[in-house]
Amino acid sequence: MPYPIACRVLERMFADDGISVEELFGPPIAEEPRPDVTKPTAPQTVLASDNLPREASSSSVGIEEMTNMAAAESAAFGAFSEQSNVGPHTLEQFQEDLKRIVAVYPNRPVYPLFIELRTLRDRAFRLLEGRQPPGMTRDLYLVAGTLCSVLANASFDLGNIRAAETQARTAYLCGELAQHNGLRAWVRGLQALIAYWDDRCVEAADLAGQGWGFAPESGTARVRLAATEARARARMRDTRGTEDALARAERAREAVLGPDDPGGMMAFPEAKQAYNAAEARLWLGGDANCAAAERLAEQSLQLYLADPPELRRLGEMSLARLDLAVARLHRRDLDGAAEQIEQVLETGGQRRIESVGRRLLQISTALERPYFQTSALAGSVRDRIKDSPFNSARALGPGRSQS
Repeated sequence: MPYPIACRVLERMFADDGISVEELFGPPIAEEPRPDVTKPTAPQTVLASDNLPREASSSSVGIEEMTNMAAAESAAFGAFSEQSNVGPHTLEQFQEDLKRIVAVYPNRPVYPLFIELRTLRDRAFRLLEGRQPPGMTRDLYLVAGTLCSVLANASFDLGNIRAAETQARTAYLCGELAQHNGLRAWVRGLQALIAYWDDRCVEAADLAGQGWGFAPESGTARVRLAATEARARARMRDTRGTEDALARAERAREAVLGPDDPGGMMAFPEAKQAYNAAEARLWLGGDANCAAAERLAEQSLQLYLADPPELRRLGEMSLARLDLAVARLHRRDLDGAAEQIEQVLETGGQRRIESVGRRLLQISTALERPYFQTSALAGSVRDRIKDSPFNSARALGPGRSQS
């Protein structure tokens, strides 16, 4: 007997004749007696179709109908599969818009860019609800994930940590669906950074470690992960873990395969790595670490100042200045610290971001220590911080001072 599927096909073909598959493959049926050719018979009209057995004629028609139907179904599926609501031009435009936004993000007010990012993200989401070839679906998930990751960064800069974490989770999911290590690593780095500034240092170090497991296709995401982990471990006073993370950041810099895509604020330049290392040294404390931190912060500041004014990363440069101020406070150079703090406060109206606000609050708390309590300059600096644009419910959250 044939396979079951073949049996079902044969039974369908011979259904009109009421013949089962067992009869088809069973013993031959006894033939009816042949007519006696010696007896006269009435003349018969012979049709062409009568030359074929009935079962042969009906089975041929059934096969033709079935094959035609199957061909039509395949053709319909082919036409459906070719449909796409996305073309190369659409993806190219998304990529160009992304490059433009991330290029200007570090030195522009955040909120107008947030509005534009949200509009682009909504467009990407709507397209993903339609149909496109699998390759373009993957590219769209990468675009949507990158937009969500920048929205997460912007939400944090605007002071809404919970919204930032929600955006980051969606960005990570898109990175998973796109199977893109660079995006997954970058988002884990952002999540670690948010946890760090929210005083969840154990979680920050863990997230950075998770991100390290994704080797990016290109770019500096791993440098950022190790630098963020170093700061988190330093706040936990984990000297060995901090030194290990700082060394991994240096090795990751040497192993970078190519430029960041789309670049801009998603790149992690050497200037940023330097002030991250400075901050880690400051959290570890001690004269040697604070002296090294001052050198690193000065190096970072000079690298930022080397950029044309219209390209300077104002928020990052402010953080480098504040690390330099903290290092100077350690050696009780209040004048030198106040100079850097004043520079940051003067740019506050141009670009107010959450991390700078929290760092200023930490410094303001440090200026309340007994050594500075009798200083008129220390009191003046505290008042300037209190009256600055950073001192708002959105810009300043809970923080703690450094030693």
